[in-house]
Amino acid sequence: MTPFSRPLFRAGIAALAALAVVPGSAVAANDFDQKPEIYICPNAGGAAIDCFLEAVSHLYTMCRQVKSIEIIEYGHAEAEKGVNAAKSEYCIDKHKASIKRHYLAALNAATKNRAAVETLRALHDYWQKSLVELKWHPGESDAEYQARVAKPYDIFRERADVVRTSLANPSSSAAAKSAAKPKPAAAKAAAATKQAN
Repeated sequence: MTPFSRPLFRAGIAALAALAVVPGSAVAANDFDQKPEIYICPNAGGAAIDCFLEAVSHLYTMCRQVKSIEIIEYGHAEAEKGVNAAKSEYCIDKHKASIKRHYLAALNAATKNRAAVETLRALHDYWQKSLVELKWHPGESDAEYQARVAKPYDIFRERADVVRTSLANPSSSAAAKSAAKPKPAAAKAAAATKQAN
């Protein structure tokens, strides 16, 4: 290769590399715009309730990891001072916003099942509280802190199981209420019988 052709060869390789990277980046960006759920609930398969139930644990883990990095950088006590907690605070704010659409979609999908709706609301409230509780409590040992911030996963799983069970077997109380309500025709017939007597 002549000295003159080396710069052209390098420029050609750089141009090909740039072309190879751009389409992939565009596709990845396009996927995020079209399907943000693949980043929020990557294993849910598209069902609104399943997406929300997965997102609760997944997004909590993301913010827990950010908080862990702050603790590694600054130590437990210092991680909460000044701007040291900015990354975890941003993570919490970001994911409270990113889960909102999935939470509302889950509520909408479960709208006919009161027990499931109430459990979804309680799970969402507990998730938000758990994110705030990622902060270290003064006097807490590292082992106590790690145990406390791991505990929400059990609650997330328990409440997800309650939601799934409620959806699979609608509550007997809801069925009893429905059965106890007189049908319009039956109510008219009962009123007519009462008037006749």
